[in-house]
Amino acid sequence: MTAPRPPDTSDDPPGGSGPAWERPGARPGPPQTTGLVLTGGGARAAYQVGVLKAVAQIRRESNAPPGNPFPVITGTSAGAINAAALACRCGNFDDAVRVLCEVWESFHAEQIYRSDSLGVIRTGARWLTMLSMGWVIARWRRARPKSLLDNAPTADLLRRMVSSEQLREAMQQGHLQAIAVTASGYGSGLHVTFYDAVKEILPWTRSQRIAVRSEIGVAHLMASAAIPFVFPAVALPIEGRTEYFGDGSMRQAAPISPAVHLGATRILIIGAGRMHEPPGPRAHSSEYPNLAQIAGHALSNIFLDALAVDVERLQRINATLKLLPPEALARTTLRPIETLVIAPSQRLDDLAAKHLGSLPAPVRTMLRGVGVSGRGEDARGAALASYLLFESPYTRELVALGVADTMARRDEVRAFFGWT
Repeated sequence: MTAPRPPDTSDDPPGGSGPAWERPGARPGPPQTTGLVLTGGGARAAYQVGVLKAVAQIRRESNAPPGNPFPVITGTSAGAINAAALACRCGNFDDAVRVLCEVWESFHAEQIYRSDSLGVIRTGARWLTMLSMGWVIARWRRARPKSLLDNAPTADLLRRMVSSEQLREAMQQGHLQAIAVTASGYGSGLHVTFYDAVKEILPWTRSQRIAVRSEIGVAHLMASAAIPFVFPAVALPIEGRTEYFGDGSMRQAAPISPAVHLGATRILIIGAGRMHEPPGPRAHSSEYPNLAQIAGHALSNIFLDALAVDVERLQRINATLKLLPPEALARTTLRPIETLVIAPSQRLDDLAAKHLGSLPAPVRTMLRGVGVSGRGEDARGAALASYLLFESPYTRELVALGVADTMARRDEVRAFFGWT
């Protein structure tokens, strides 16, 4: 791991800030350096691949210049995995997207976590037993389960898809300017951005979050995608010590911030949930929520809410900057950031409810124990399942939705990139 440099704190605005308030540690890059922000969401990240597939198609139709359209790539949780896989092959963007599509459209849960009976018993059943009888067992049992599921297969998949050598080569060949992935430290409570870049970019420090320059590897991706309670924490070296990290979506107050710090002047942001609910009555239930419903609600808060808030904040600051006269704008350290946000047009919970039967039987049995049941309109706990449904019937539908949503906005995409 590259030794961390002193943090850049000289330009911290009072009281903390969102991304558009923050001056990056490096000087701004050339005009229109395009960044890509991929958010978290477990199996929901298949939607991101559909958006990228459509972007590649629109670029071909527009006869746009070849090369990587995203010199700055950042990701969180499952979005970090997509980000790193894309960055490793970004010299041929179409091929990189093709590889991602092949993986996501043929997914099975066993590629991400142990889904056989023995594997589920060794983790999930023991973990649930500890929750209910831990006060008895803890006295005499040393081997305590660390998570609901064993995600060792994910590491095997990542070692085939991502390597530090490929990322370094992409930078050396000029295809990639910077990459960042995020994780949350369980010991320090800090949200940490691990990044690498071609240029000298000083680490930054903000309220409850820091940046550390590092060579990105499989361990960083495993940590970033370690959904709390579901997957085990991962130990990473940081500033001369070792700390256990979990999902990067936790305590992520400003998901757009890393791309801004790394020099992006316009950013494509791909979400994993609807940014706004449509008007009209919403479904309500008078039944007491079960554990699965509460867990799904908590995960949605972790994965989805921060992005909507951060985008709204950036848009407000951009609007304020437009009101400043040129002389005042020249004196401020703020700069407008052009953004394009593409997020699902449908509720992914509802799509997941249709595919609950696709989960392996041992996993369905375990989830039934916490309240995931039914199918379709009668399903309960589908929000929780939507993060764990790494099965091709579900992921293929999300990829198709990502393609459809993006193609419906092809004119916006062309305008954003300047393609004709």
